[in-house]
Amino acid sequence: MSANFDGTSKICTAESNEKSSKDYKELIDKEEYELRKRLPRKLPKRKTDVYVTRKTNFSSQLQRSQKILDSENEVYVHGLGAAINRAINLALQLQSKGQGLVEISAHTSTVELVDDLEPQADDLEPETQSRNNSAIHIKVYKMNPVKVELSTNNDAAS
Repeated sequence: MSANFDGTSKICTAESNEKSSKDYKELIDKEEYELRKRLPRKLPKRKTDVYVTRKTNFSSQLQRSQKILDSENEVYVHGLGAAINRAINLALQLQSKGQGLVEISAHTSTVELVDDLEPQADDLEPETQSRNNSAIHIKVYKMNPVKVELSTNNDAAS
């Protein structure tokens, strides 16, 4: 529940959110405009970055991430929107395969995405619209095992 400026309260439900999403889509007349979604801005591509999508084969993403983790001791898993669950699952799979030697650290953010509205008629101008989408960035890293040196009796005598 949220409060309006006039002191009244407004109940937000899934139905009202779904309804406003439908209204937003209805504002775009399919006969007048075609919606083209731009690719999101990405973080700089490092060799330790893995960008998770819903379309890529999960086992391939897992193997690639494991290979990076084995050679580099850390891998960054990034997921956007509907791929967030998949990114979390990938990081948890890497952690479980690490047998207690792998930790994860997650950060969430909001990413602004831009869509182009391309006119289907010559008398209309092209437009853009922006929207926000959730993102997750997970650092999967190997913990440094603590080295314990045992003192011998000779060390104690000196």
